[in-house]
Amino acid sequence: MRISSVAQVTVWVGVVLLLSACDGFFGTKTNTDFIEVPTYSPREVAYVPVQPALTTFQEPVDIIAGFDELIYVVDKATEEIISLDESGRELGRFNVRGVRAVAQTRGLDLLAIGENTATVAGTDFDVTCIYKIDMHGEGASFGIEYARITDTITHPFYFKSTFSSSDADVQFNKIAVLEDNRFYVTRKGTDNNPQKFGGPDDAVLLFGANGTYITPVIVNTPNGFFRDFFKRPMGISSFVQPPQISAGGPDHFVFTSIGENTTIKVQVIDYLESDFGASYEPRILFESDSTVADGNLATPDKFAEPVGVTITGDGTNFILVVDRAKDSLYQFTTTGLEGVKPPAGAANSKYQMASFGGRGEGLSQFNAPSAVAYKNRIVWVCDTGNGRVLRFKLTTDFQ
Repeated sequence: MRISSVAQVTVWVGVVLLLSACDGFFGTKTNTDFIEVPTYSPREVAYVPVQPALTTFQEPVDIIAGFDELIYVVDKATEEIISLDESGRELGRFNVRGVRAVAQTRGLDLLAIGENTATVAGTDFDVTCIYKIDMHGEGASFGIEYARITDTITHPFYFKSTFSSSDADVQFNKIAVLEDNRFYVTRKGTDNNPQKFGGPDDAVLLFGANGTYITPVIVNTPNGFFRDFFKRPMGISSFVQPPQISAGGPDHFVFTSIGENTTIKVQVIDYLESDFGASYEPRILFESDSTVADGNLATPDKFAEPVGVTITGDGTNFILVVDRAKDSLYQFTTTGLEGVKPPAGAANSKYQMASFGGRGEGLSQFNAPSAVAYKNRIVWVCDTGNGRVLRFKLTTDFQ
């Protein structure tokens, strides 16, 4: 359709009037002083809550990412192990007397720290123990609905046949599984004589894949070998972490201590082999230059009550620690640097602090957190005092 000359004149007149009404439309720079320009911080990494919070628990005290791609939570109040899928949907529950911690072997059995009864001279004592839980049903069936206890390691009968009243004061705390299904257990108690048969109560113990007690870990330091190196050990994590297809590695581990007189409460212990034999040695982590990172795992009195720890198994090799007294989550490299490398193109190459927390009920706050797990770049935290499990993702993981 052809536009008439009258219509064309009308259009151009309108355009001229519009432009003439805009003083300096092409020639004068628009004043943008009213726009508030954001101030960019060199900290370009932070944890963002993944909603919703999981609130179907009463007192969640432990959490793991399993080799079967599921999440397992221990609820101390209900004495249950709860199985979740990756989305946080509950799959089932299994009752275990006095349960306080859980781990999973690479054979997909669960190891749960709980309570058992020891009857001595007609008197019953509640004692700490480790339950082995098989979750395999008939054929290829698998899941917590098929769970059954198949073995129990009861303190102190895994290394002696006698019992004393002080044995009832001993407590197993956490378990860390190794590549061939041997496992470490942290133990604390009141009798810490280093010459004690079976080792002092405060110890990291090594068990075989079949549950046979092997030895307390003896640590070689520049000052000699110590059977009583560990002071009130609590959390523990090996370097063997999901996913199952790539899980493996040496017998190194990281442990936490809640000893009041211990200044460095989180340490990496390396298992080293040489022509002269094998030994466990503390990894030397020198305090970093503040131009590289603002914090370090080896900083004295960095923590108050670090009760939970895990190592990320996806190649990032971060050490994640939760401190019950400071209501905080901390993140370190395995070389001890606190934080993570900034994203590509960042204005600063310094490691960026990712640790966070504080007492409260907000989605980035905690009340006595007690355990931490990691799966597919999501961090899971047992926020025990608030009766919930929280999930977080690093901002650098968003595209």
